[in-house]
Amino acid sequence: MPVLGKRSIRRLGCGSAIIAVVSWLFTETLRAETLVDTLVRVYQNNSQLNAQRAQLRATDENVPQALSGYRPQVSAGLSAGLTGVKNGLPNGGTESATLRPRMAGVTITQPLFNGFRTGNAVRQAEAQVRSGREALRNVEQTVFVNAVTAYMNIVADQALIEAQRSNVTFLRETLDSTRRSLEAGNLTTTDVAQAEARHYRALADLNAAEVSLAVDRATYTQVVGSTPGRLAPADSPERTLPRSREEAITIARREHPTIVAATYDVDSAQAAVKVAEAALLANVNVQGSASRSIETDTTLTVTRTDQASATVQATVPIYDGGMAASQVRQAKEMLAQNRLTLDQVRLQTDTAVATVWATHEGARISMNAAEAEVRAAIAALSGVQQEHQAGQRTTLDVLNSQQDLIGARARLIQAQRDLVVTGYTLLGALGRLDHKLLGLPTVDYEPQSHYFQVRDAWHGLRTPSGQ
Repeated sequence: MPVLGKRSIRRLGCGSAIIAVVSWLFTETLRAETLVDTLVRVYQNNSQLNAQRAQLRATDENVPQALSGYRPQVSAGLSAGLTGVKNGLPNGGTESATLRPRMAGVTITQPLFNGFRTGNAVRQAEAQVRSGREALRNVEQTVFVNAVTAYMNIVADQALIEAQRSNVTFLRETLDSTRRSLEAGNLTTTDVAQAEARHYRALADLNAAEVSLAVDRATYTQVVGSTPGRLAPADSPERTLPRSREEAITIARREHPTIVAATYDVDSAQAAVKVAEAALLANVNVQGSASRSIETDTTLTVTRTDQASATVQATVPIYDGGMAASQVRQAKEMLAQNRLTLDQVRLQTDTAVATVWATHEGARISMNAAEAEVRAAIAALSGVQQEHQAGQRTTLDVLNSQQDLIGARARLIQAQRDLVVTGYTLLGALGRLDHKLLGLPTVDYEPQSHYFQVRDAWHGLRTPSGQ
């Protein structure tokens, strides 16, 4: 049976340790929450997103309110009372009685023409609904960007804490080794002081990283609605991004919800001008009524009266003090404002896309540089340690090399975080950061479901679920 030497034993021990670490990491990855899990939870539970959905459902009600202008208006009246009557007669006598007048009636009014007010009001309300849907999509993008940022902040904090703990362990071992070398007379107290200073600095850096993690966990809880567990690293959505900045700007102009919403706002403002102009046109209604009156005749000759009527009413405005004309001018100015706002939103979107594109490209370059820096720092630390063992390097050289390595790892962690966050931010700048394009495994909230539930509702106080 072969006999293993000390070097072979060390190799076996190292191999077993690596296998154990890999197995632990694999198990932790299986248990860890992914970015997709977080976005699904945000889509379902975020209060800001749910509030915007409720606002859109309220906006949906503008359509049936406008459609009510086509429908008849029905009203009923009922009255009862007590009346004392004393009438003088031609022969000089009097006639008195106590009446209990009662009256019931119903009136139906059907609009026939109102200057096209109703049709334009419906078009205005429908444009408001479409704009509201885009506003909801924009809020969804904003919430997703916040969630990705909160998620990656914690991932970066966790990775940095692991790196800082490894740094503390390394510096503690270096400090112990330096103290032993001092006792053996190979080093001076200066070397020990340098090792102690770096060790305590590492402890302070570890504490700062843990504080940052606690703060970011609180932010995550606010955005997501639940406390984070162990979060798995996430990748940047590179495959879904355009290849050039010009292509990105073109996509954003076509798809970004703020631009699309501003377009619908212009449509709504155009319809509002027509609604205001309706006040200058004629109105035609047909009205039918029926009523019954009992004991309302104070001459005491009739005890009951039944009436029914049907009339056509036409009104033509001649002069209203300038109110309608002012409202038309006001609506036209609002239309001009909305058109200018559309131009402004387009410029803002172009700027946002260009800015995020440059930031994302910078993050990609920074990550590549940080990866190369970490590899070089690892090689440098290994070489300095070997030279230190051979007496060619000082303890300070080892400490500086370790400090360079931990700094490079921190920069790599930050670059990885920035690459993912800017990638999703760029998707949001394009108008493509929504649950469908991300392929989130969740039940869709369909805004049109509630819209069709209330659009043709003639009555009812129950608020539909929108599902």
